[in-house]
Amino acid sequence: MSTFLSNRFLLHSDAAWGLYRDHAAPQPIVDYHCHLSPQDIAANRRFSTLTEAWLEGDHYKWRAMRANGVPERFCTGDADPYDKFLAWADTVPKTLRNPLYHWTHLELQRYFGIADRLNRESAPSIWARANERLATDALSVHGMLDTFRVQVVCTTDDPADSLDAHQAIRASGLRTRVYPTFRPDRALDVHQPNVFNPWVDRLAATANFDIVRFADFLQVLRRRHQDFHDVGGRLSDHGLNRCPMDPCDEAEAGATFDAARSGRVVDGAAAERFAAHMMAFFGRLDAEKGWTMQLHLGARRNASTRAMRGMGRDTGYDSIGDDVQADALGTFLDRLDREGALPKTIVYNVNPAYNYVFATMIGNFQDGSVPGKVQFGSGWWFLDQKEGMQWQMNALSNVGLLSRFVGMTTDSRSFLSFPRHEYFRRVLCNLLGDDIVHGELPDDGTLVGGLVEDVCFGNAARYFGFELPA
Repeated sequence: MSTFLSNRFLLHSDAAWGLYRDHAAPQPIVDYHCHLSPQDIAANRRFSTLTEAWLEGDHYKWRAMRANGVPERFCTGDADPYDKFLAWADTVPKTLRNPLYHWTHLELQRYFGIADRLNRESAPSIWARANERLATDALSVHGMLDTFRVQVVCTTDDPADSLDAHQAIRASGLRTRVYPTFRPDRALDVHQPNVFNPWVDRLAATANFDIVRFADFLQVLRRRHQDFHDVGGRLSDHGLNRCPMDPCDEAEAGATFDAARSGRVVDGAAAERFAAHMMAFFGRLDAEKGWTMQLHLGARRNASTRAMRGMGRDTGYDSIGDDVQADALGTFLDRLDREGALPKTIVYNVNPAYNYVFATMIGNFQDGSVPGKVQFGSGWWFLDQKEGMQWQMNALSNVGLLSRFVGMTTDSRSFLSFPRHEYFRRVLCNLLGDDIVHGELPDDGTLVGGLVEDVCFGNAARYFGFELPA
């Protein structure tokens, strides 16, 4: 009998299986960081084909397909949806030992009840059965959220985005709470006036407020932060190579803003000082409202000029970076801490060389006000797989408190990604089960099982201050 994706998948002991079965599996989901479309949630979107649901926007799959020699038109291009699906079906058998092999088959089982392995031969049958299932209410967007017992979803939203979809979701009666996350990355792009200026214009239009001076810029950002708060937003997010250092004063920030608005390219040093000034401003906004600030650090984004020009951002041409993190992160957190303006903070690391840097850095800024106030975030992006999750949890366990960890997020653009929570929970339970088997933790279901329940759901439910479904 095959053991692939059996009930004990990733669970290598009776202790691990018991922790998962009794404590992890029953927990609902708080998906506090993802890139799902609020418009799709508001419209209760129904996907017409498996390609729409599975391959649209999924740069993880696109990277694997390109590596398998698949032409771009089958990834982001205009190929027929079925031909795109076949290209993915041809790729899946080549992904052995890549987490995509696990995720693909977990998703087929959990959403569609399909236990077949995907390849060219099984593709026609899987296509037909999955598309038939997609036509049912159970696999509308709202149906998926209900099926996976998702209590909270936090989308990732630009301050220049309308919040109309979030207003519609709030009025829809959807049981899952859906909140926006404030992601003002473009506010730092003074070194790219061709990016910065259209974004500032769009921000002004959304806020219905003219942005002429730097003071106007800050006022509009503060207003938009309040708008996010008013519809339930309680997190910000920042995607940075590293935290910017050495902030400028208000006068220099204003001069830099004026230069960028006039179309002049700001030099790197001035742009760095402006970014540091703005990041301190954003941190203060979060602290004032009791929000959580998320810092996604260490990626090298848009590495391919060819792809960036042809397809734009977020199409799968990013990698782990090697920016030096310790001084930058410590300086940034210390600046806000000295002011009494350090919000609850989650720092995510994508370069495993820095796991212990991040895991120890968070301990410098715990102040006793909130359990786990500064968090070492879950294995992120290239590290949100079994080994990366283990590395992150081992580092946190060794130098901090795993028991206060707020757990997993999908960080996904796909509504078919909720089994990543199951994947994480199985990895967590196996890690703890191994310790029990080796006598390194007590075989105490209340003690260890309580930790599992907290990491899978309880800590996040308490930490973020969300309104949860009744």
